[in-house]
Amino acid sequence: MSDAPTRSGDGDSDRQPIWTRPERGSRGPAPAHSRDAIVAAAIALADADGLAAVSMRGVATALGTGAGSLYRYLSSRDDLLDLMTDRAVGELRPYPPPAGDWLDTMLLLARRQLALHRRHPWLIDVIHRPSGIGPESLAWFDNCLRILEPVRCAATAKFEAIAMVTGVVSLFARSEATAGSVTFAGADLAAYPHLVAAFSQPSPPVPRTDLFERTLRGLLTGLLLAEPPESG
Repeated sequence: MSDAPTRSGDGDSDRQPIWTRPERGSRGPAPAHSRDAIVAAAIALADADGLAAVSMRGVATALGTGAGSLYRYLSSRDDLLDLMTDRAVGELRPYPPPAGDWLDTMLLLARRQLALHRRHPWLIDVIHRPSGIGPESLAWFDNCLRILEPVRCAATAKFEAIAMVTGVVSLFARSEATAGSVTFAGADLAAYPHLVAAFSQPSPPVPRTDLFERTLRGLLTGLLLAEPPESG
Protein backbone atom coordinates (compact mmCIF):
# COMPACT_ATOMS: atom_id res chain seq x y z
CA MET A 1 0.00 0.00 0.00
CA SER A 2 1.35 3.41 -0.99
CA ASP A 3 2.07 6.03 1.67
CA ALA A 4 1.40 8.88 -0.80
CA PRO A 5 -1.28 11.30 0.41
CA THR A 6 -4.77 10.37 -0.67
CA ARG A 7 -7.00 13.29 -1.59
CA SER A 8 -10.29 13.63 0.19
CA GLY A 9 -12.38 12.98 -2.90
CA ASP A 10 -11.85 10.14 -5.36
CA GLY A 11 -12.77 10.62 -9.00
CA ASP A 12 -15.63 13.02 -9.56
CA SER A 13 -16.03 13.82 -5.86
CA ASP A 14 -13.27 16.45 -6.02
CA ARG A 15 -15.60 18.51 -8.18
CA GLN A 16 -18.35 18.40 -5.57
CA PRO A 17 -18.65 21.15 -2.94
CA ILE A 18 -16.59 20.41 0.13
CA TRP A 19 -19.81 20.28 2.21
CA THR A 20 -21.05 17.20 0.34
CA ARG A 21 -17.85 15.19 0.53
CA PRO A 22 -17.04 12.68 3.25
CA GLU A 23 -14.84 13.80 6.14
CA ARG A 24 -11.82 12.05 4.63
CA GLY A 25 -10.85 9.64 1.89
CA SER A 26 -11.40 5.93 2.27
CA ARG A 27 -7.75 5.04 1.74
CA GLY A 28 -4.66 5.70 3.82
CA PRO A 29 -3.87 5.35 7.52
CA ALA A 30 -6.31 6.01 10.32
CA PRO A 31 -7.09 9.73 10.74
CA ALA A 32 -4.85 11.65 13.10
CA HIS A 33 -6.86 14.86 12.82
CA SER A 34 -10.35 16.01 11.91
CA ARG A 35 -11.65 18.51 9.39
CA ASP A 36 -12.88 20.66 12.29
CA ALA A 37 -9.42 20.72 13.88
CA ILE A 38 -7.82 21.68 10.57
CA VAL A 39 -10.28 24.53 10.04
CA ALA A 40 -9.84 25.77 13.62
CA ALA A 41 -6.06 25.82 13.18
CA ALA A 42 -6.39 27.69 9.88
CA ILE A 43 -8.67 30.33 11.42
CA ALA A 44 -6.29 30.83 14.35
CA LEU A 45 -3.43 31.24 11.89
CA ALA A 46 -5.36 33.76 9.78
CA ASP A 47 -6.43 35.73 12.86
CA ALA A 48 -2.84 35.97 14.06
CA ASP A 49 -0.87 36.39 10.84
CA GLY A 50 -3.31 37.19 8.03
CA LEU A 51 -4.73 35.16 5.19
CA ALA A 52 -1.39 34.91 3.38
CA ALA A 53 -0.14 32.72 6.23
CA VAL A 54 -2.85 30.15 5.56
CA SER A 55 -1.28 27.50 3.36
CA MET A 56 -1.58 23.75 3.56
CA ARG A 57 2.00 23.65 4.83
CA GLY A 58 1.44 26.42 7.37
CA VAL A 59 -1.68 24.78 8.80
CA ALA A 60 0.04 21.41 8.89
CA THR A 61 2.94 22.91 10.81
CA ALA A 62 0.52 24.40 13.33
CA LEU A 63 -0.96 20.92 13.78
CA GLY A 64 2.44 19.27 14.07
CA THR A 65 2.06 17.19 10.93
CA GLY A 66 3.11 17.17 7.29
CA ALA A 67 1.26 19.06 4.57
CA GLY A 68 0.58 15.84 2.68
CA SER A 69 -1.55 14.49 5.50
CA LEU A 70 -4.08 17.33 5.09
CA TYR A 71 -4.94 16.11 1.61
CA ARG A 72 -6.70 13.17 3.20
CA TYR A 73 -9.31 15.68 4.39
CA LEU A 74 -9.19 18.46 1.77
CA SER A 75 -8.41 18.65 -1.92
CA SER A 76 -7.00 22.17 -1.99
CA ARG A 77 -6.49 25.45 -0.18
CA ASP A 78 -9.73 26.63 -1.78
CA ASP A 79 -11.58 23.92 0.13
CA LEU A 80 -9.95 25.17 3.31
CA LEU A 81 -10.95 28.79 2.63
CA ASP A 82 -14.54 27.70 1.97
CA LEU A 83 -14.67 25.85 5.28
CA MET A 84 -13.07 28.75 7.16
CA THR A 85 -15.61 31.17 5.73
CA ASP A 86 -18.58 29.03 6.63
CA ARG A 87 -17.22 28.34 10.12
CA ALA A 88 -16.85 32.09 10.70
CA VAL A 89 -20.37 32.81 9.44
CA GLY A 90 -21.60 30.25 11.96
CA GLU A 91 -20.45 32.62 14.71
CA LEU A 92 -23.47 34.81 13.86
CA ARG A 93 -25.59 32.30 15.74
CA PRO A 94 -27.73 32.27 17.80
CA TYR A 95 -30.06 34.27 15.62
CA PRO A 96 -32.39 36.80 17.25
CA PRO A 97 -35.95 35.65 17.96
CA PRO A 98 -38.64 36.54 15.41
CA ALA A 99 -40.35 38.98 17.79
CA GLY A 100 -39.83 42.70 17.37
CA ASP A 101 -39.46 45.14 14.51
CA TRP A 102 -37.97 43.62 11.36
CA LEU A 103 -35.84 46.69 10.63
CA ASP A 104 -34.30 46.77 14.11
CA THR A 105 -33.60 43.05 13.88
CA MET A 106 -31.87 43.40 10.51
CA LEU A 107 -29.75 46.21 11.96
CA LEU A 108 -28.83 43.96 14.87
CA LEU A 109 -27.71 41.26 12.44
CA ALA A 110 -25.70 43.79 10.46
CA ARG A 111 -23.91 44.94 13.63
CA ARG A 112 -23.09 41.30 14.36
CA GLN A 113 -21.70 40.92 10.85
CA LEU A 114 -19.48 43.96 11.31
CA ALA A 115 -18.27 42.62 14.67
CA LEU A 116 -17.51 39.31 12.94
CA HIS A 117 -15.29 41.11 10.42
CA ARG A 118 -13.48 42.86 13.26
CA ARG A 119 -12.74 39.51 14.92
CA HIS A 120 -11.62 37.98 11.64
CA PRO A 121 -10.17 40.74 9.40
CA TRP A 122 -9.24 38.16 6.74
CA LEU A 123 -12.91 37.36 6.17
CA ILE A 124 -13.39 40.41 3.95
CA ASP A 125 -11.06 38.84 1.36
CA VAL A 126 -12.82 35.48 1.16
CA ILE A 127 -16.49 35.96 1.94
CA HIS A 128 -17.35 37.06 -1.61
CA ARG A 129 -15.33 34.36 -3.38
CA PRO A 130 -17.24 32.68 -6.26
CA SER A 131 -17.49 29.33 -4.53
CA GLY A 132 -20.26 27.17 -3.22
CA ILE A 133 -22.40 28.62 -0.44
CA GLY A 134 -21.93 26.61 2.74
CA PRO A 135 -24.61 25.43 5.15
CA GLU A 136 -24.00 28.22 7.69
CA SER A 137 -24.24 30.86 4.98
CA LEU A 138 -27.48 29.32 3.75
CA ALA A 139 -28.83 29.26 7.31
CA TRP A 140 -27.97 32.93 7.75
CA PHE A 141 -29.71 33.84 4.48
CA ASP A 142 -32.75 31.79 5.45
CA ASN A 143 -32.86 33.57 8.80
CA CYS A 144 -32.80 36.97 7.09
CA LEU A 145 -35.78 35.93 4.97
CA ARG A 146 -37.56 34.84 8.15
CA ILE A 147 -36.97 38.29 9.65
CA LEU A 148 -38.27 39.96 6.48
CA GLU A 149 -41.37 37.78 6.32
CA PRO A 150 -43.69 40.58 7.60
CA VAL A 151 -42.56 42.91 4.80
CA ARG A 152 -44.98 42.82 1.90
CA CYS A 153 -42.82 43.10 -1.18
CA ALA A 154 -41.47 40.90 -3.94
CA ALA A 155 -39.11 38.11 -2.90
CA THR A 156 -36.53 39.44 -5.35
CA ALA A 157 -36.48 42.74 -3.45
CA LYS A 158 -35.73 40.84 -0.23
CA PHE A 159 -32.89 38.95 -1.92
CA GLU A 160 -31.47 42.25 -3.17
CA ALA A 161 -31.81 43.87 0.25
CA ILE A 162 -29.99 41.03 2.01
CA ALA A 163 -27.19 41.11 -0.55
CA MET A 164 -26.90 44.89 -0.26
CA VAL A 165 -26.72 44.75 3.53
CA THR A 166 -23.85 42.28 3.24
CA GLY A 167 -22.18 44.61 0.74
CA VAL A 168 -22.50 47.63 3.04
CA VAL A 169 -21.12 45.66 5.98
CA SER A 170 -18.16 44.60 3.85
CA LEU A 171 -17.61 48.20 2.72
CA PHE A 172 -17.51 49.49 6.31
CA ALA A 173 -15.28 46.59 7.39
CA ARG A 174 -12.80 47.28 4.61
CA SER A 175 -12.89 51.01 5.35
CA GLU A 176 -12.00 50.30 8.98
CA ALA A 177 -9.21 47.94 7.94
CA THR A 178 -7.63 50.56 5.66
CA ALA A 179 -8.31 53.64 7.83
CA GLY A 180 -5.51 56.17 7.56
CA SER A 181 -4.03 54.66 4.40
CA VAL A 182 -5.65 57.17 2.01
CA THR A 183 -3.75 60.42 1.52
CA PHE A 184 -3.83 63.39 -0.84
CA ALA A 185 -0.07 63.88 -0.57
CA GLY A 186 1.38 64.89 -3.92
CA ALA A 187 -2.01 65.66 -5.48
CA ASP A 188 -2.60 69.04 -7.13
CA LEU A 189 -5.75 69.92 -5.20
CA ALA A 190 -6.24 73.08 -7.26
CA ALA A 191 -7.41 70.78 -10.05
CA TYR A 192 -10.29 69.55 -7.88
CA PRO A 193 -12.10 72.71 -6.69
CA HIS A 194 -15.33 70.99 -5.70
CA LEU A 195 -13.47 68.49 -3.55
CA VAL A 196 -11.50 71.27 -1.85
CA ALA A 197 -14.71 73.24 -1.23
CA ALA A 198 -16.44 70.22 0.29
CA PHE A 199 -13.56 69.55 2.66
CA SER A 200 -13.37 73.24 3.57
CA GLN A 201 -16.95 73.42 4.80
CA PRO A 202 -17.20 72.93 8.56
CA SER A 203 -19.42 70.02 9.50
CA PRO A 204 -19.97 68.21 12.78
CA PRO A 205 -18.29 64.83 13.04
CA VAL A 206 -20.64 61.91 12.48
CA PRO A 207 -20.12 58.93 14.78
CA ARG A 208 -19.30 55.91 12.66
CA THR A 209 -21.99 53.83 14.34
CA ASP A 210 -24.62 56.43 13.42
CA LEU A 211 -23.40 56.48 9.81
CA PHE A 212 -23.51 52.69 9.61
CA GLU A 213 -27.05 52.43 10.94
CA ARG A 214 -28.34 55.43 9.00
CA THR A 215 -26.97 53.98 5.78
CA LEU A 216 -28.60 50.62 6.40
CA ARG A 217 -31.93 52.11 7.47
CA GLY A 218 -32.06 54.16 4.29
CA LEU A 219 -31.06 51.19 2.19
CA LEU A 220 -33.57 48.74 3.68
CA THR A 221 -36.52 51.11 3.74
CA GLY A 222 -35.73 52.32 0.24
CA LEU A 223 -35.49 48.83 -1.22
CA LEU A 224 -38.31 47.15 0.68
CA LEU A 225 -40.90 49.75 1.61
CA ALA A 226 -40.81 51.51 -1.75
CA GLU A 227 -41.61 48.22 -3.50
CA PRO A 228 -45.25 47.60 -4.47
CA PRO A 229 -46.74 44.85 -2.26
CA GLU A 230 -46.38 41.36 -3.66
CA SER A 231 -49.50 40.07 -5.36
CA GLY A 232 -51.80 37.81 -3.42
